[in-house]
Amino acid sequence: MTDRTPDMPAIAAAARQLEQGELVAFPTETVYGLGADAENPDAVAKIYAAKGRPSNHPVIVHLAPGADVEYWASTIPDEARKLIAAFWPGPLTLILKRAPHIPAAVSGGQDSIGLRCPSHPVAQALLRAFKAGKGGVAAPSANRFGHVSPTTAQHVRDEFGDGGDSPLACILDGGQSEVGIESTILDLSRIGSHGPVLLRPGQIGSDAIASVLGVAPRLPDTAAPRASGTLEAHYAPATPVALVAPGDLQQAIATLRQAGQSFALIRCGAGAVPDAAAQMQLPSTADGYAHDLYAALRAMDGARAAVILVEAPPATDDWQGVNDRLRRAAHDSQGILSRLSGTHR
Repeated sequence: MTDRTPDMPAIAAAARQLEQGELVAFPTETVYGLGADAENPDAVAKIYAAKGRPSNHPVIVHLAPGADVEYWASTIPDEARKLIAAFWPGPLTLILKRAPHIPAAVSGGQDSIGLRCPSHPVAQALLRAFKAGKGGVAAPSANRFGHVSPTTAQHVRDEFGDGGDSPLACILDGGQSEVGIESTILDLSRIGSHGPVLLRPGQIGSDAIASVLGVAPRLPDTAAPRASGTLEAHYAPATPVALVAPGDLQQAIATLRQAGQSFALIRCGAGAVPDAAAQMQLPSTADGYAHDLYAALRAMDGARAAVILVEAPPATDDWQGVNDRLRRAAHDSQGILSRLSGTHR
């Protein structure tokens, strides 16, 4: 399948493979996930091994529409029920207290669990077929740990291959992910003492959450649960990334030219830069930019330039998720422009 219409024989085969403890990559509206039976610790361990992911870093459990959330969570506060009614199926993960019978492997050993119901029709078909819709699929993004998340089936193949040497039993192709960045993660596991806490922004921002709950979520505190994609350095291509304010972009380009350094460029503004090794202009809307961001980072990484310059987007609430991903992608490259400008060929 190459569109959003489920291929039911392929879905049925993938569900059987999950039930047999194998790994299956599948599309969601956010990014492609690397799925395993959430109640099978050995299968979940295969996710960690394939990704090179630290075992204490939790994964998100994906549920079919209408699934029994109470099976997975020991308590479901009223705030969770309101958000589920407002945003599920959709790109919102809720952190709740894990039910005692659910293996701790999906939670990195914590007493909490991340749950979400994806809206992509292929993901929903798979979740309905897996254990007759009563199972949960643990699924972080289908890429090596810390790398740029995949938004197409080809990105998954680029990461893991698609043959006998691949750790994946199969890859379901559902076209390009509609949202393009990972889900918003909201901690409700400590709602009584801390209120809602935004662990990772996404397409659903603070304002949207506040409109449902009547209170804005807090920023993470030191005791907040660990959650997927919240390390300071994440979502990074192999090429260093420099996030540059729009007013500083031309100076950064001039400095790199003077130093004889190659660069790739991602920007919102119009206008081509003749000597860029590669360049892409992304949409000026937050949703459009997010949809194209990871594909752009992968494409610019392929240029093998000395640095990927990214013109910083606006800092408004609707850009919260995009700016979070860019900040993490650029984290390990801090100071790269200064270092490059001091190195002449």
